Amino acid sequence: MNMLVDGEWRTDVYRTTNEQGEFERQETAFRDWIEDSPDARFQPEAGRYHLYVSYACPWAHRTLIARKLLGLEDAISVDVVDPYRGEDGWQFTPEKDGCTPDTVNGADFLREIYMMADPEMTGRVTVPVLWDKQEETIVNNESKEIMRMLGTEFGDVADRDVDLYPEGYREEVDRIIEAIYEPINNGVYRTGFADSQAAYDRAVEELFDALDHWDSVLSDQRYLAGDRLTEADIAMFTTLVRFDEVYHTHFMCNHRLIREYDNLWPYLRDVYQTGVAERSEGTPDGRTRSEAGVAETVHMDHIKEHYYTTHPEVSPKRIVPKGPDSDFEKPHDRDELPGGLPDDLRAAVNR
Repeated sequence: MNMLVDGEWRTDVYRTTNEQGEFERQETAFRDWIEDSPDARFQPEAGRYHLYVSYACPWAHRTLIARKLLGLEDAISVDVVDPYRGEDGWQFTPEKDGCTPDTVNGADFLREIYMMADPEMTGRVTVPVLWDKQEETIVNNESKEIMRMLGTEFGDVADRDVDLYPEGYREEVDRIIEAIYEPINNGVYRTGFADSQAAYDRAVEELFDALDHWDSVLSDQRYLAGDRLTEADIAMFTTLVRFDEVYHTHFMCNHRLIREYDNLWPYLRDVYQTGVAERSEGTPDGRTRSEAGVAETVHMDHIKEHYYTTHPEVSPKRIVPKGPDSDFEKPHDRDELPGGLPDDLRAAVNR
């Protein structure tokens, strides 16, 4: 795969697997923090920060959901790269449906943004990227940390009083996010990019053991941490919503579909429908989409194009399948379980 090495774009240096054929994800490079403190270099201010994302990427998708539910759309601007990632990496193709130009720096490729922040950068060029327009640098490119910053440091900036990391739940939220990362969030990649049968067998077994476990947990509670929608649900959702459409086939995670699970499938629909307001027709991917809430952040056309065309070592013909067209709008009946957004917060999300 491709990466920057001492500020030079290289296409021949990054290996995705180790000697045992196991997929290994490279650590993110920018880990600064926005703090609501007068002494902080990066302070939460409306209009100061910008997100570079791909609708296709589950990691970037986390930040879009947090931004949406917290009401930070006016405070933090967004640009969207092309779902197809070729030898030049993520690129801006504004002529393509759902994509934008780089409205902040005028770059043609995302790697240019990384080099603006660090001309001698060595590492992969990934999304999401949280850019500081004032300092003209990358603050952070780790999705979990960006999601946390949006939820904990922008209280005076956000338009909605929604807490995705509430007091009394934090230890459990942290535990769950860590527990689902390796077997599920990263597990689909460990399965799909495995270079040996043994590595694949280990990854796929851990993946479905974990899915079985959380399906059981969700049998008598609405959300992963109990009765509140939290960051943990966002982290789980962005993997689950891609599972039947992409991971099941493309990454050979085909032991079972999410829609075959008694609890994970309605749970997925419940999170998808969070913040649903009026619905409209004529969306770019031909599907009905909610005007507000989580559903608006899901762009299945970008998701499917990215995975099936960007990994020639997995899908060399780059053919994008038509199905299965999962019905995320189907009633879920999860609201019969205790919990959910309080009425005042649900009304705020729905406005």
